Parts: sequence; C-alpha cells; structure tokens
Amino acid sequence: MARSTATGSNQRGFTLIELLIVVTLIVILAGIGLATYGNSVTRAKEATLREDLFRLRDAIDQYNADKGHDPSDLNALVSDGYIRKIPEDPLTKSTDTWQTVMGEADPTNPSSVPGVHDVKSGAEGTGMDGTNYSDW
Repeated sequence: MARSTATGSNQRGFTLIELLIVVTLIVILAGIGLATYGNSVTRAKEATLREDLFRLRDAIDQYNADKGHDPSDLNALVSDGYIRKIPEDPLTKSTDTWQTVMGEADPTNPSSVPGVHDVKSGAEGTGMDGTNYSDW
C-alpha cells in the first residue's frame, strides 16, 4: 500500500532568509579576515625594515670602529665584508632607495672625507605607529 503525500508537506529546505543570514555572516567573516591579513603584511614589512636598519647601522658602527672613519657609501660595507649584500627595502622593494646621512668631516684632519654616518628608508608614508618611515 503506497502512501501519497501532499506536495511540499514533507520536504525540508532552507528559507531565503536563512540563506541570506548565512551568506551575510560569511561575508562579514571574510572581511575581518582580509583586514587582519592586510595588517599582518604591513607589520611584517615594518619589522623587516626595522631589522634591516638596525643591521646596516651596526655594520656602519663596526666599520667606523675598525677603520677609524665612516664608509664612503653602503657598497663599501659589502666590499669590505661587513655585510653580504645591501638589503632590499621591504617597502620600496629596491636596494637603491636607502637614504644615507653623511657624517661631518673631522676638524683635526683636513684631508678626511665625510662618509656614511647613518641610513634611513626612502619609503614614503607613515608606519602603523604614526611616524614617517623616513624618520626611522
């Protein structure tokens, strides 16, 4: 004996409202995930920039302590073995955008030539802490 059912009385499914709520929640979660990912990438680039600046400044200080004067340019650090290569600025993706700060000539030695005393990033913009990248 076959039972006949009325159309739609035993069928289960999702209503349009339930589907819209689920899709809305997925979109909200995806938006939060993308924002978090973007901040993570920026934080990683800034951490790399800070580390590169620290290493370059340390190499300049070691060069000065060993040779008694600042290097003429950043390539002198490479050629004299203080660093393996000039790092790429993570924000500009170039090794040519580093801004060098020249030191003052030694007043006791008139033949001295001022060299690189400090290095800064050539990236434009501000970091997540509100300071300019060029001031780091």
